[in-house]
Amino acid sequence: MPIFQYEAIDAKSEVTTGSIEAANKADATQQLRTNGLFPKQIVEKGKGKLKATKGKKRGGGRSRSKKGGISFGGKTVAGKVLMIFTRQLATLIDSGLPLLRGLTVLAKQEPNPVLKKTIKNLADSVQTGSTFSESLAQHPAIFNKLYVNMVKAGELGGVLELVLIRLAEYSEKAQKLKNKIVAAMVYPLIVMVIAMSIMVFLLIVIVPKFEKIFEDMLGSADKLPGLTKFVINLSDTMSTNIFPIAGTLFGIFVVYKLASSQPWGRRFLDAVKLKMPLFGSVQRKSAISRFSRTLGTLVTSGVPILQALNITRETAGNVVISQAVQNVHDAVKEGESIVNPLEASGVFPAMVISMVDVGEETGQLPEMLLKVADVYDDEVDNAVAALTSMLEPLMIVMLAVVVGVIVMALFLPMVEIIKGVAGQ
Repeated sequence: MPIFQYEAIDAKSEVTTGSIEAANKADATQQLRTNGLFPKQIVEKGKGKLKATKGKKRGGGRSRSKKGGISFGGKTVAGKVLMIFTRQLATLIDSGLPLLRGLTVLAKQEPNPVLKKTIKNLADSVQTGSTFSESLAQHPAIFNKLYVNMVKAGELGGVLELVLIRLAEYSEKAQKLKNKIVAAMVYPLIVMVIAMSIMVFLLIVIVPKFEKIFEDMLGSADKLPGLTKFVINLSDTMSTNIFPIAGTLFGIFVVYKLASSQPWGRRFLDAVKLKMPLFGSVQRKSAISRFSRTLGTLVTSGVPILQALNITRETAGNVVISQAVQNVHDAVKEGESIVNPLEASGVFPAMVISMVDVGEETGQLPEMLLKVADVYDDEVDNAVAALTSMLEPLMIVMLAVVVGVIVMALFLPMVEIIKGVAGQ
């Protein structure tokens, strides 16, 4: 049988070289993976030589290619597009297609121009000797730390296709959850904007015209009903102070942006989001679901617990939750349990703490975290459905009241005028 020379990464993330006897290249790859090695290069002896690894050496003997490090001006791709790419790559690798060949195939058929260039760069980087995780890490605007570290764990464990499938499933569920939250928040916002726009239009454009009609026909504003006087005064105030009002609203927006960019402001705003009436429950449940699914997916994929907690903290999306995860990280680092800091945070419900406690005691923490995520995904579904069913009639009534009051204020004097004409 032919002999193949190889360069591979071992369980300690160190580069090792050697030779192996195998029937073909695929057999050599399988033997190396069985021995706990992830092959970077395999060349049949006498038919070529191993390529020298390009780039600057890093810790553990690994190398980093200079190619593939362009992030295209920080451009990113939508989560749904990245999810489809991950699912397709997992399917190709699971079918036995080599990683490089799979990337080449996907690059040819990818319609998104940013992702297409990125995949080509990934293929070039892998071809020059970099690992897939190293190549991904050079595109932080597209592939976050969670993605990179899960792929790295899959490479070291020889289960890259399984990790990619988990990543695709994680992305699908995360995207689904995000869409539900956006739907719950956007609907009342749209209705409110429409109501405010109609009110402003009526007060600034329509009411002044009716005011002139009333002055001509009644001769004095004293004869107007109280509701009409109130609406006309509101219209005059808004018309004469439109720029100061707009400036005040813009100022509030700027203050909000400045506060949210500061650590103290972000913490305050995120704490308020969790305690908001109606919306706070949805925010809390979605944050717990994200925390559980991210940590459970990372640990299940072979990422060390401390590193998984760091990644979960960075992707939590809420400073209050991030601080709770940081406390968990510090406790685990000192050899303590996860449960105590979770309970001390005051963010996680008793059910979540109990399930995590059981998971720790039975050694099934990742599975228990994923179950918690599934439970809270359903909770978010129910909360969003309840919120939407409650807000829909509430917003319709609010819109009807705003428009109805203005219309009534304008037609009350018309009724008096019609009565006066009829009496004459």
